[in-house]
Formats: sequence, C-alpha cells, structure tokens
Amino acid sequence: MDSYKEVSKTAQIRLVSSHSEVYEPCDDSFALVDALLADRTNLLEHCPTLCMEIGCGSGYVITSLALILGRERGDINYIATDINPDAVKVTRETLDAHGVNAELILTDIASGLENRLAGLVDVMVVNPPYVPTPEDEVGAEGIVSSWAGGENGRSVIDRILPVADHLLSEKGWLYMVTLTANNPSEICLQMKKKGYASKIIIQRSTEEESLHIIKFWRDFDTTIDDITDQSPFGFLRSLLAQIPLVSLWRGSNSNDNF
Repeated sequence: MDSYKEVSKTAQIRLVSSHSEVYEPCDDSFALVDALLADRTNLLEHCPTLCMEIGCGSGYVITSLALILGRERGDINYIATDINPDAVKVTRETLDAHGVNAELILTDIASGLENRLAGLVDVMVVNPPYVPTPEDEVGAEGIVSSWAGGENGRSVIDRILPVADHLLSEKGWLYMVTLTANNPSEICLQMKKKGYASKIIIQRSTEEESLHIIKFWRDFDTTIDDITDQSPFGFLRSLLAQIPLVSLWRGSNSNDNF
C-alpha cells in the first residue's frame, strides 16, 4: 500500500473519509483535480509557498493538491477552511490517511484570516456552493451549505471573489469551479476589472450540469479595454477558444482507481 501511495498524484477515493453531513467527491471535485493535474507542470514551476482551499469538504481537493505538488516538499504550507465542523473533521482524516498535512480552520470563507494571509496565497482552489437555490438556503447548517448558492448560484461566489483578490499574492493563482448558470463569462469580466486574466482549464458536461474550471491570475499588462467584444457572450467565446471544444463526461465511478 505504501508504494502505491508514493506514486499516486491525487487522493485515493478509498482513503477519503466521509460523513452524512459532508459533501463527498463528485464530478465537480474530479474536474477541479483534473484541472490541477492538467496544469501540474506550471504549478511545479510556480513554486508556491502557501496554498489554500476555501470550502474543503471531504478534503479530496486539498489532499490531491498536496500530492500533485509533492508531499516530500516541506517548503509548501497548506491551509483549508470550511464553515461545516464535520467537514473540518473529515478533511483532517483524509489528510492523515494520505500522509499529508494542512492547517484546518473552521470559518466562513476566510473570516478572521484577512490580515494574517493578505497577499500571501500563491495557489487558491475553490469548489464553491454554485447551485441556484432559494437565498434562505445559503449558509445553512450541514451539507446544504456545500451546494446552496442562492440566486443564479452566485451568492457565495460573489463573496469569495473579493476575498481571493485580497489574499492572493502578486503571483497568486485561483482555480474555481463554475456552472453555466453562474454566468462564468461575467465572473471573468468582473475579475478582469480587478486586473486578472483568466483561462478555462477544463470544460466538462456531466449528466446533470455543465462545468467550467477557470484559472485566474494577476495580469498587470492588460485591461478590460483589450477585449474587443466585452459582452458576457463575447468574453466566454474568447475563453472557449483557448480549449478544445469537446464535451467530456466523467461518471463518479471513473475515479475509483485513484
């Protein structure tokens, strides 16, 4: 078993802990980790010193990120937050099962960490609550908080974006899961106004939803005026031109061998 773990670059599903009130790894989780794998060469060259996940859930993503970057590297610190105490407990168990470590903090997004982490995070990963729901479900206790995104699924996303901007370092990268209903092109335009370039790393259609894993990074050389067609549709079209227009579906069982 140890030799298998040494060569594994992502968390193994059989070692991911679970709880009835914690969101289990699913298509969106797998797509986010696949995006990190697809960008692994760039991540290694990026040489991050502080990586953070907002909304760690089962711990599958933050554990996979640590394995992708190499658990033997002691110069990288990891921090993960969640508003759900059961998720923090489950993430700790998942990390321990894979022999990696992270500082886990029970908080809403990054509340209380604004001063401590300002401008320090080199890599941030977020699988936010993006499902369109009634606003009164947003921030509910237990597992509902992991998916309830309010109107257009944007209530929590729109709170996370300025936090990410505040915490990311000058070389900081943000990887975020979005749903078509979230209007990802408008999210990218919003971040463009804050000085970020963006790229869709993976576009994936599942049985139930169409996902975009978007990477954001600070770009001091371009402005919103550089975009010829500034409409959300035009901006999304420019993003989609960066990736093969292939609709990929991945069932949850396809990750069982990790």
